[in-house]
Amino acid sequence: MKKSMLRNGLLLAVFAFFCTALVALVNQQTFDKIKEQQQLELKRVLHQIIPATMHDNELVQHCILIHNEEVLGVDTPLPSYIASMKGIPVAIAIETVAPDGYSGNIKLIIGISADGEVLGVRTLSHAETPGLGDKIELRKSDWVLSFNGMSLLSESDPRWNVKKDGGEIDQFTGATITPRAYVKAVKRALVYVNVNKDMLLTRPANCEVNYQ
Repeated sequence: MKKSMLRNGLLLAVFAFFCTALVALVNQQTFDKIKEQQQLELKRVLHQIIPATMHDNELVQHCILIHNEEVLGVDTPLPSYIASMKGIPVAIAIETVAPDGYSGNIKLIIGISADGEVLGVRTLSHAETPGLGDKIELRKSDWVLSFNGMSLLSESDPRWNVKKDGGEIDQFTGATITPRAYVKAVKRALVYVNVNKDMLLTRPANCEVNYQ
């Protein structure tokens, strides 16, 4: 009886070991695949908001971390990417968060030239209402393209509001909270970059990335 129990226990232990090893292997392979896809998507987005003709460096290789809750919308460091041409910094792509979206955080990335012009904006993640707030996605609407070429005359620049608030940027029919939060986030990033441009563009890479 005892031998039978020991044998069954041993079999169960061996089975559990192999199952655990298999799950760990699958998780590792899945994790690596997901990470690879995320980096490919990041590169694709970066090349959309900072044209390849503007720089000759690999953007993800010059990543810096910025920690400023007031600007970024979250109390955690977020990455930014410095574009340069022949060693001279020409633009920055800064990740930030609009914490006051209709359904929570909206994560976005903004390409800004060294002279303060918005080169492009893209939404990285959100939970806004389908058919209304999700117009912040380029595949749903070209609304994010309205930022292209804009700059900030001052922190009180009245253009940087949705039209309902007296600005120049369209809101969505039936949804003002989402675009209002989005515009505020882009404006905060612009103010921050304009004030700290020299420090940001000359900062050495510190994200410890090694993407191929």
